[in-house]
Amino acid sequence: MVNCPLCDAVIDVDEEELDEGDPLICEECGANLTVSGVSPLELASEKEDEDDDDDLDDDDDFDDDDDEVEEDEEKDEEY
Repeated sequence: MVNCPLCDAVIDVDEEELDEGDPLICEECGANLTVSGVSPLELASEKEDEDDDDDLDDDDDFDDDDDEVEEDEEKDEEY
């Protein structure tokens, strides 16, 4: 048995049948979960995974803005 990372409800699963990356749904709160580790069994919510991806996207946008500023500065120096 393992607990839901969002609501802490007990999820009754056969741990030997699960592989990393397998999807699960918490029957208590309805969260979409993924097996993130098998020894010991660990679950991650897909919401947490999406938040991590969003953080990376924000960093990429920030880097793009820096490039635009550098290009503007180079244009100013030319004139």
